[in-house]
Amino acid sequence: MSVFSRYALLASVFTLGAAPAAMAQSSGYFIPPSAQQSAPAAHAQPAPAAQAQQAASGQPQMPPVPNLPALAPEAAPPTAVIGVISVPDVMRQSTAAQGVQAIIEQRQAALGKDAQAARTKIQAEQQAIIAEQGKISNAALDAKEQALQQEVATTQTKFQLRNEAIQRSGQEALGKIEAELIAIVRQEAQAHGMNLVLHREQVALNVSAFDITDEAAAELNKLLPKVDVPPSVVTPDMEANPSSPEQDGGQ
Repeated sequence: MSVFSRYALLASVFTLGAAPAAMAQSSGYFIPPSAQQSAPAAHAQPAPAAQAQQAASGQPQMPPVPNLPALAPEAAPPTAVIGVISVPDVMRQSTAAQGVQAIIEQRQAALGKDAQAARTKIQAEQQAIIAEQGKISNAALDAKEQALQQEVATTQTKFQLRNEAIQRSGQEALGKIEAELIAIVRQEAQAHGMNLVLHREQVALNVSAFDITDEAAAELNKLLPKVDVPPSVVTPDMEANPSSPEQDGGQ
């Protein structure tokens, strides 16, 4: 077996830097519209033909819907006064969010530079060991190969953790912006007499009078024009529970 046939060039090891814009959808305050899954109607009872088809296909049949007693009458909800907002558009207009993205991109660029240096170093070590084929014993060659393989694994983990630390710090900063935005949405809704605010991306048609996106963005820039991004530090819990490349989206 040729030396290093188990790991060709190490480009995939050090491919780093997720798009910072994705972090605006993952801090937990707002659920992005794309994450909404249309669930099947849990209370709809299949028609007999559908039940027969389910049985023929081996699929589990839906149980019959129970007949529950009627509840005591309650007050009807108020008439809906609807507003819409585009959170992604607000974040794009936010000077604080733009500042966070710029800082995260700078940190990722520095990480990418370090990754390139690490890749170059390991490639040089790889070539040096290949050049020793036939000059040293197979046992010595295997030992050097195994040592380099361990170095590759250790370096990969180090860069994954550093990348995760950058993402975490960005999410923490964006979380502060989104927390402020929640308060602003409530404030704008109250000012307009709205009692229901929907994601604009989920609405097929609306008139501009419903849309509070620009107002919310302007208020956000006034109240929170800037936010500090915490240092991107690899913490002990990250080292104890390193994310796999699949969990990090291949980062």
